[in-house]
Amino acid sequence: MKCEAEELKQLVAEGVDALSAKSKKERFDEQSWDSLKSSPFYEVLREYRDVLPDDIPAELPQDKGVQHEIDLVPGTKYCVTRQWPLPREQVKAIDDFFESRRKAGQVRESKSPHSAPTFCVKKAQGGWRIVHAYNKLNDATVPAQTPIPRKDVIIDSMALCTIFSALDLRDGFYQILMRESDIPLTAVSTPSGML
Repeated sequence: MKCEAEELKQLVAEGVDALSAKSKKERFDEQSWDSLKSSPFYEVLREYRDVLPDDIPAELPQDKGVQHEIDLVPGTKYCVTRQWPLPREQVKAIDDFFESRRKAGQVRESKSPHSAPTFCVKKAQGGWRIVHAYNKLNDATVPAQTPIPRKDVIIDSMALCTIFSALDLRDGFYQILMRESDIPLTAVSTPSGML
């Protein structure tokens, strides 16, 4: 027989809120504008509801004057890691993912001399997260000199705050344009070809 701690640990591992016994997705799906009426932010949320759409547009993002740039260490030749064999289930997930991205114009076939292998990691709520092993590209990239704030400084700055928010960009990798000359650096190999 499992003890309560083991049951709680299993619920957490399955992505279930131990108090409500509902998954995050179930709680999100149950939300409606009516359920938010008691919130002091209801009017602001309604006014700006178009800012965070339910679905990410299936095309390239708008050019907002900012593009992702990759500067290589001088003398870098090619960043190549061969694709390794994957289970059939992962191959299907990768093919389905890239087929939808291809239709949206977010990826295209590539003949780049660079390539990083693609694989999958199981998501906590089920399904697969598509991952690219850009280790060699990362090693050959000039590090950005943008200072990253220290954790203790951030926590200290929040000491007297009463409202906190967080933002998680869904498929964030596909929400910013890349400098045209750097696109070949990000080529990926899949079991079905190069993109």
